[in-house]
Amino acid sequence: MRLVSDPVCGEVELTATATELACLASAVAEGAGFISAAFVSSLDGNTLAGIEVRRALGSGVCIDVDTQRQTLVINGDADARAVLAENLHAMATSEDGGHLHIDYFPEHPYLVEGSLPLVVNSPHGGMPTR
Repeated sequence: MRLVSDPVCGEVELTATATELACLASAVAEGAGFISAAFVSSLDGNTLAGIEVRRALGSGVCIDVDTQRQTLVINGDADARAVLAENLHAMATSEDGGHLHIDYFPEHPYLVEGSLPLVVNSPHGGMPTR
């Protein structure tokens, strides 16, 4: 798994195998876990060490970066995490290329205001063929 944070626009890009995405989907559904990234030292220091998933009270999911620990943090209530987990699982099991944009907008079905944008790349890369 590779996580790269863009400090200018705040977006995080996630590239992972189908197995890694499935593990992330399970951790998000469960509401707890840490998934390590294959830490690649980059010249600009924007590569993150992993993803921590937490349970939270309230409604919605917040995606943020813990800059001190260089970790992507996903926290939220069970219902909102379930929707995000389904989206991640769909990307893990898709047999096509492409990517998934997870971006907050007003009245988003599960993200809360202030969540960082996340782009999840297909394990098959590229653009969809269908």
